[in-house]
Amino acid sequence: MNYLKILKDLYRLKKNVKLSAGRMRSLQEKKLRRLLRLAWEHSAYYRAAFENAGIAKEQLDTLPLSCFPAIDKQALLEHFDELVTVPDLKQEDLRKFDAEEATDRKPYQGKYHVVHSSGSTGKPGYFVYDEDAWNQMLLGIIRAALWDMSMPRILRLLMKRPKIVYIAATDGRYGGAMAVGDGIDGVGAEQMYLDIKTPVAEWIRQIREFRPNIVIGYPSAIKILAQIMEKGDVAIDIQRVISCGEPLNETLRKYLEKVFQTTIVNIYGASESLALGVEIDPEKGMVLFDDLNLIEVENGVMYLTCLYNYAQPLIRYRLLDHLTLEATREGEPPFTRAVGLLGRNDDVLWFENRTGEREFLHPLAIEGFCIEGLKDYQFRQTTKDTFEMYAETDSSASREYIRQEMLHQMRKILKEKKLEYVQFYVNFVDMILPDKKTGKKPLISASNEPSAVLARTFGECRESQQPAGQLA
Repeated sequence: MNYLKILKDLYRLKKNVKLSAGRMRSLQEKKLRRLLRLAWEHSAYYRAAFENAGIAKEQLDTLPLSCFPAIDKQALLEHFDELVTVPDLKQEDLRKFDAEEATDRKPYQGKYHVVHSSGSTGKPGYFVYDEDAWNQMLLGIIRAALWDMSMPRILRLLMKRPKIVYIAATDGRYGGAMAVGDGIDGVGAEQMYLDIKTPVAEWIRQIREFRPNIVIGYPSAIKILAQIMEKGDVAIDIQRVISCGEPLNETLRKYLEKVFQTTIVNIYGASESLALGVEIDPEKGMVLFDDLNLIEVENGVMYLTCLYNYAQPLIRYRLLDHLTLEATREGEPPFTRAVGLLGRNDDVLWFENRTGEREFLHPLAIEGFCIEGLKDYQFRQTTKDTFEMYAETDSSASREYIRQEMLHQMRKILKEKKLEYVQFYVNFVDMILPDKKTGKKPLISASNEPSAVLARTFGECRESQQPAGQLA
């Protein structure tokens, strides 16, 4: 992206904040109808789905969105080639590209930015952005990151060429890593990636050397940086903290504000649309970007319609997040508000060896698990050097195959983190459910006997120095 063009386009996008509620609805409606017409003309899947729902072409400009059929990840996986609007996008080709170029941000065929979703449900879903859509998304993220800043203030910040560290899973085709990297390049800042699989000692060394003044990443990972700073292992002056990729609870927000002494910006995004909203003041809720997306909530189910991606239209795509929508508030920006946003509640596992050295394992370090038949997973730490993994699988899946793959991939992760001494167990369960109190499905269970697990059906154990054996 051209630096000057980014600033000009960012200025235009920021002007939407000053629109009236009525003009925002008109803008959103205009984009929606254009998307529906394009999907009808260029997507065999959507045309058939609309016709099967009894929708005629002349109704595309008048029917409420709720009348149109919804789609979910399973339908996307099954009908990818018919859903996209460009003939040179094939799901199998994307899988090969993803496998060959997993650590490279370069676009597929030089023009399509490919993001894969978490592999925790077996095969990943692929979300494709052409150049126009990718640039629109990047502008949305930049606007979110600098939400409370005026353009003159933004210019002063960028002229100093800030040094930005991104702390997350960075070694795959994750949307956050790719978007943040391109966005930082676009505004001319210096950047450093800090992967959650990197040992803490290496974190300290790299941070001391780079001396970032802006932090972006998972809130649970940023928390580790805050703890390192509190211990006095690093001394850096952070001007801005941008949280993304996980829910940010109020307790953690206050802790980060105390340590970093700066604004905490919480960006809401998903692989399906990386720029969904932003939250700075939790009391006011999450601001949803109605100029980029249209979000519906029906009977507790969230549906996303991405208004800027025409290569791979997502119309009423079901997301697993839970939220409540509030209408635009008088005297405030013309955006819908989301309250009670619930996603996965992430934390980290800390281990300690015999000499007292501590190291962490972030559950999202295994987002790259792409194991056929693995539907969901959860962690539970049992001692300072052991943990359990609960795996939910398809009924027809080979549990022995899944077990072997989980053992193989987890060994690699533990070795990279220098946690070879840690023992772990793989337990197969009937189902992993959200916590009854919070409604969240945590990656790490805090209870002694995880309430999220319905039933333990089969267990296997892998010990670092012993062969796998039956779990009692």
